[in-house]
Amino acid sequence: MPYDLDYLKLLSKQYPSVDAVSTEIVNLSAIVLLPKGTEHFLADIHGEHEAFDHVMRNASGVVKRKIDDVFGQTLSEAEKKSLATLVYYPREKLELERGARQAEAMAAWHEAMMLQLVRLCRQAAYKYTRSKVRKAIPAEFQYIIEELLHENEHDTMKHGYYHGILDSLTAIGRAEDFIVAIAELIRKLVVDHLHIIGDIYDRGKGAHLIMDTLRRHHSVDIQWGNHDVLWIGAACGSDVCMADAIRVSLRYANLETLQEGYGLNLSPLVRLALDKYAGGYAPTFQVRSKEESLGETDLALLSRMQKAIAVIQMKLEGQLALRRPELGLDHRRLLEKIDLAAGTVEIDGVGYPLLDMDFPTLDPLKPYELSAEELDVVEKLRLSFKHATDLQKHIRFLVDKGGMYKVFNGNLLYHGGIPLTSTGEFETFELCGQSLKGKALLDGFDDCVRRAYYAQDPDEKSQALDVVWYLWCGEKSPLFGKSKMATFERYFIEAKETHKEVKNHYYAFREAEDVCVRILSEFGLNAETSHIINGHVPVKVVKGEMPIKAGGKLITIDGGLSKAYQKVTGIAGYTLIFNSQGMHLVSHEPFESKDRAIREDLDILPTSVFIEKNQARMLVGDTDNGAVLKRDIEALKALLQAYRDGLIRER
Repeated sequence: MPYDLDYLKLLSKQYPSVDAVSTEIVNLSAIVLLPKGTEHFLADIHGEHEAFDHVMRNASGVVKRKIDDVFGQTLSEAEKKSLATLVYYPREKLELERGARQAEAMAAWHEAMMLQLVRLCRQAAYKYTRSKVRKAIPAEFQYIIEELLHENEHDTMKHGYYHGILDSLTAIGRAEDFIVAIAELIRKLVVDHLHIIGDIYDRGKGAHLIMDTLRRHHSVDIQWGNHDVLWIGAACGSDVCMADAIRVSLRYANLETLQEGYGLNLSPLVRLALDKYAGGYAPTFQVRSKEESLGETDLALLSRMQKAIAVIQMKLEGQLALRRPELGLDHRRLLEKIDLAAGTVEIDGVGYPLLDMDFPTLDPLKPYELSAEELDVVEKLRLSFKHATDLQKHIRFLVDKGGMYKVFNGNLLYHGGIPLTSTGEFETFELCGQSLKGKALLDGFDDCVRRAYYAQDPDEKSQALDVVWYLWCGEKSPLFGKSKMATFERYFIEAKETHKEVKNHYYAFREAEDVCVRILSEFGLNAETSHIINGHVPVKVVKGEMPIKAGGKLITIDGGLSKAYQKVTGIAGYTLIFNSQGMHLVSHEPFESKDRAIREDLDILPTSVFIEKNQARMLVGDTDNGAVLKRDIEALKALLQAYRDGLIRER
């Protein structure tokens, strides 16, 4: 037999009879012939919760297309927009309508909306088995929604029964609860699986809210970005990652994530800033914020806090460079190059004037040693990060659902790039005593991130945490991929040539089809049908840059969801939809506000940039999960034969 008899006996415990195994074979054989579910790809969210939440709710235009498919010309454009808003924000839309209608008119509106939502839900559910849809339906409305989905409201024999259900919901005051439940079900069904290709954290103020949303999602994977691993390192005990995560948040006046989201205690840093940084500071430390609630005094304090934690970060960075020379970070040991008497710093043999001469905690003889006050700040902040319950939950989820890359349904997903040499070959890096490149290098970094979280041995954990810092800012980091992170230079030196961060050769070669083919092959993919999907570097649409590269082999979807990038990009991001019919790359206009979206039925109208439909409709059997199901079918057939041959007895 092609299967071990002991394995089949174990399988028989789950399928104890010919009838049971036959039913499952029929079930799985039918499932592999269903259309492939829709995948939704987002990248570089950077804490922009409202825009992210809206794109999640409208599924990058999938909900609107479903409405067009179902209602065609039977609803006006205004009615379609109103229905879409009801699907996106059912509670808020109901409240708005309730204030605009009399009770009798509201009841009629309820019934009309319930009818439309049931029809829309039926369209959203057609790709799935009844069993899968049943599991997705909220328990309190399971019977009602199942009945409505599988009955024809136009059948004269069932007309009274069908409308009787809807009338009863209104009569007992559950119509609005039903509308909320079915709207949420529609949003769940239109996207089968979600991919987040890095950089959930930093800049925007809602990273913690985004993580809450992702934890509730029914099916998601994450490819870490450099901002994500920075927060992983911070939560796992890396002092330098923690200092930099705080610095970036303060730079964008992002106290919501630090204090309201995670309850981190910043008071020790406040005291240090007030005690030691009461003097002037360079304009480069000014907070980048348009928050009207922050006055001049608030902004000045945040700027001083930013400078205080930046100096701590640079000291800790120097300590790491000294203890891990194999990481090649010596060029970031810049505090020792400062000449306070001359007011200069030496970089690459050139002396540059300092914009800021106020270093109250810097000892020129021991530039990387924390002062007693700084050490107290670091220890208290570390304790605060360790005991931040929601942060620790989010980081556990990020580690368990995340990775350096993902191969999924024939596509290769990663945030940044694959380090390449000047000739386009895979670049080698010495990681923890091993010379690695290509896929092996990404696997090695992936292992380090997991050891940073899970390792119990202090030395092993310390080494892994230092590698996590390297992933944040290292030259050969797949997540960063630049010659340096010029934090010191941007703060303290006016000369722009010192600010330049030279990108890895990957970012030039990703335009070359042969290089992308080689990368896909490195990860075991067929370049004829596969794509690389990544983010990290914003697509500068205003300068004519295109997100489709290498003859369609590579698609980059960081187009500027973060408001901080939108002046550079000219748009508010790209997202990607991959359904059974092909790929849809869409661009988004900036999102103004949730309130306007609800009151004016205003959507982020996605524009199709790229549509790939040159392949046959994909079925579940063509996916990675389909391959697993086919193997299961073969094993079940072997079990069925074992029953028939008398090798295993039915129970």
